[in-house]
Amino acid sequence: MSEVLEQLAAHRIVPVVVLDEVADAGPLAEALVTGGLPVAEITFRTAAAADAIRVMADRGDVLVGAGTVVSADQVDRAVAAGARYVVSPGTSRAVVERAQEHGVPVLPGAVTATEVQAALELGLGTVKFFPAGTSGGPAAIAALAAPFGALRFVPTGGVGPANLDQYLALPCVAAVGGSWMVPRDRVRAGDLAGVRALVAESVALAASLRPLVHA
Repeated sequence: MSEVLEQLAAHRIVPVVVLDEVADAGPLAEALVTGGLPVAEITFRTAAAADAIRVMADRGDVLVGAGTVVSADQVDRAVAAGARYVVSPGTSRAVVERAQEHGVPVLPGAVTATEVQAALELGLGTVKFFPAGTSGGPAAIAALAAPFGALRFVPTGGVGPANLDQYLALPCVAAVGGSWMVPRDRVRAGDLAGVRALVAESVALAASLRPLVHA
């Protein structure tokens, strides 16, 4: 994997963030850093996404990427803002190839063998498994990994403290994505102390669940 993907794998958890206001980006970044998880996937679900990425990227101490990227134009905007990786809900050749043109790692969504093969044909070795909870969860990932031995997954959607152990126990899982430690309502309300506590708890939990065998 690329250096960026290796860093994501080292942290094991990728906070999936929805920001309604750019002004919340700086305080949230501080909560992530002080909570021990200097990583953020800022989703293009709101108009604040690109500017929020820029705010976090400018700090220099947060590994920030762009999520919910569904077009080549969004890839351009994300990279221009400072995103160091791109995440897409599906496997789009346009998104993948534009990210590759920029030299930025990309994690396309793939939950079927056909989608995985499409990602592999585009030269990728890591994919987002989304939505994980409704696509078969850990059992589906384990089954899908069997014929694609070198492939690594980042399951997102329906992952949380209650089932984190089931996902991180799989050697083929590089990291998981989730929003439970960065709840949109708490961020919007300015409860950064609460967010920082949730982040620290998540970091401790992930550290206790490292698989004994790595892919």
